[in-house]
Amino acid sequence: MQNIYLIGAYSTEFRKWPGKTHKDLTREAYLGVLEDAGLDSGLGIETAWFGNCGMWVDGQGSVRGQICFTPLVNEGLFPERIPVTNVEGGCATASLALQGAFKDIACGMADVALAMGVEKTFYPENPEKIAALYSGGIDQYDPEEWQDYYRRAGEVAGKPFEIGPDRTIFMDTYAMQAVWHMKTYGTTQEQIAKIAAKNHTIAADNPKAQYRFKMTPEEVLADRPITYPLTRAMCAPIGDGAAAAVLCSERYLKTLPKAVQDRAVRVAGIGLSSGKYRGLTEDGLSKVAGERAYKMAGIGPKDIDLAEVHDATSFCEIYQAEMLGFCDRGEGGRLAEAGETALGGSIPINLSGGLVSKGHPVGATGLSMIAEVTSQLRGEAGPRQVANAEWALTENGGGVTGFDEAACSVIILQKDR
Repeated sequence: MQNIYLIGAYSTEFRKWPGKTHKDLTREAYLGVLEDAGLDSGLGIETAWFGNCGMWVDGQGSVRGQICFTPLVNEGLFPERIPVTNVEGGCATASLALQGAFKDIACGMADVALAMGVEKTFYPENPEKIAALYSGGIDQYDPEEWQDYYRRAGEVAGKPFEIGPDRTIFMDTYAMQAVWHMKTYGTTQEQIAKIAAKNHTIAADNPKAQYRFKMTPEEVLADRPITYPLTRAMCAPIGDGAAAAVLCSERYLKTLPKAVQDRAVRVAGIGLSSGKYRGLTEDGLSKVAGERAYKMAGIGPKDIDLAEVHDATSFCEIYQAEMLGFCDRGEGGRLAEAGETALGGSIPINLSGGLVSKGHPVGATGLSMIAEVTSQLRGEAGPRQVANAEWALTENGGGVTGFDEAACSVIILQKDR
């Protein structure tokens, strides 16, 4: 298979944008990624993959990408008649869009492909829309199946499962896993707080982050409790945003100006996995996706210079460090406590600020991770820069099936130095 390169990556600022529509966010991300790729227009793009989870709550249940690109087509900014494929995979949506663009090039259907993720999750005048959007990430046909599963698991973990109007299933299930991990491996709430503080503090230097203030572990622990051991500062916020990437074949890359070629990043490995109702002692689906991505890239965990992982809560950073092979099972908390996941550590994780600080507009999140690690591999991350980074990894999970996400993507990028 020929090499496939990322030549453009862009993310809007993540924040609550009540005055911006999905079309507004699509426009910004599209024009931004063209500029980053050094393309005068999008006329070289042959296929596009559009990711979104929640436009249906606004009444747009189908042809979402076509609808959002129509103004750009009318203005001659987006190529006419190219195939636009819509994709949805919960919080992993944008990563699945990138995989689709990658496949189009890998199979020879296109030399240039666009991946886009767009989301609005903030509806201040209609919070019912927010609840409806997130409810799509869990089985609505047989809810008794996951309710029984969580009740049984809660008895094992030592944290009973509860349902109520003032609770969120997703944070409660993360908290159950965290409590079990604490009981089993000696992980502490203070270690989780140190991770959250690390991410909030470094996000102060990320102009695209939703939260840009520093925090200490003590401030994280003192924040409003959500569900033990998680406080508000350990949980990703709601917000809006969009992100995009342009991929191309190696033969097309060679036709581009040297300045574009010099900033290109190779897509070295992609691994995908779906979730199942696993036991607490079983490995999660990100381990499987990671192993597939490592195999495709021909490397292992020790080769990775930095990672962005799906920290919907700060405990997730501990868990994903273990699943992705950055440390042994049960050692994620101690890895973070030792400073190894911070800038300057052996495996820096979430130097964007992670979801808890950068933000988490679900259908855009995966491509925002790609934009972050691409800037790192290009040496363009400013005060958050990892020195001489060659290999970067993103892990992005979406929806829930028990304690697994419903879908998980691991992508490995390389900047050959």
